[in-house]
Amino acid sequence: MVDQKTSAEYQTAIELLYFAYRAFTSKPDRILEQRSLGRVHHRILYFVGRNPAIAVNTLLGILKVSKQALNAPLRQLIEMKLVAVQIAQHDRRVKQLSLTEEGKQLEAQLTTTQVKHLAEAFTNGGIEAAAGWMKVMEEIADKDD
Repeated sequence: MVDQKTSAEYQTAIELLYFAYRAFTSKPDRILEQRSLGRVHHRILYFVGRNPAIAVNTLLGILKVSKQALNAPLRQLIEMKLVAVQIAQHDRRVKQLSLTEEGKQLEAQLTTTQVKHLAEAFTNGGIEAAAGWMKVMEEIADKDD
């Protein structure tokens, strides 16, 4: 249970998390909007870029979404030639995803804006603050149901 004496601190933390997320995603959102894409497309590009030849089922597990939720945005990225699909050599039932050259360029552009944002915040906050932030984010992420 939340201690009423500190609930204002938690409310401030929640607000800061919302505002930080908005700032963190604003530049990528504008870049994506130019291509009629959204944050779900960005997440797909990011994790496919970090995991070349990733199986669709593995991507579903990372994103924690249903096949139905992934289907339309993934199909759109494939049609736009940002993501390529190959059949796995070890099992013809497995579809593997990789970024195309254009997909790599877009993903790098999106991620670079966020890396710069984090680098500036970490530099300004200091090493201990950055380590603390990473620990807090890990704790929050580990509690994801």
